Amino acid sequence: MIKLLLVEDDKNLSYIVQSGLQDIIGGYEVITACNGEEGLEAWKAHRPDIIISDIDMPVMDGFEMVRRIRATDVDTPILFASALTSPKDVRKGYDIGVNNYVKKPFIPDELDAHLHAILKMKEGSKTRNEEGLCKFGHYTLDAEHATLYNHESGDKTDLTVREAQILQLLAQNKGDVVTRETILGRFWNTDKDYFASRSLDVFITKLRKLFAEDPHIEIVTKRGTGLILMVNH
Repeated sequence: MIKLLLVEDDKNLSYIVQSGLQDIIGGYEVITACNGEEGLEAWKAHRPDIIISDIDMPVMDGFEMVRRIRATDVDTPILFASALTSPKDVRKGYDIGVNNYVKKPFIPDELDAHLHAILKMKEGSKTRNEEGLCKFGHYTLDAEHATLYNHESGDKTDLTVREAQILQLLAQNKGDVVTRETILGRFWNTDKDYFASRSLDVFITKLRKLFAEDPHIEIVTKRGTGLILMVNH
């Protein structure tokens, strides 16, 4: 049974999704909230397996709710559902730790497919690296807690969840090409979306800045192929 928290201020849509997932598709326990403040309380009380939330809501919007959740919980998958989303909003969502976007309108069957894909991805990530620790050069990445530790300087850098996920994938395959399609497919659940592709570019630029003063670490772009984390001793 998948425990899903649905945060949606449209009561009709909330009812359709809840009944569709619980009664028609089955395998779900759907907890509902009508704004970010209620969603935050429901998250604390029920600790759901996955969260899907609207963005524009009264009292507290989706961005603020996710920001507060991610302050202590980097693991629970969160999807934003929205009819119209600007590139700026997409980037903001990924920066604060949203795992994916679902465009409205959608039907319960479509949402069910998205939810299972995200949960399968999460389970696969746990299997690949239970501790979530990756060591390369003078650095240790704690992907579970989204921190990067520099053993040489003693500095600890806080990352966004998505930054940590991308860096972990590159570190696990250091010296080898990781295709853009692989990264987009794993973390954006698409390999062709324009906004997702541009968002990836933003994340890579941020990650490169982390190592700008370290001559031993470089994230190299192989044009037309993908990215490589190079560690030069």
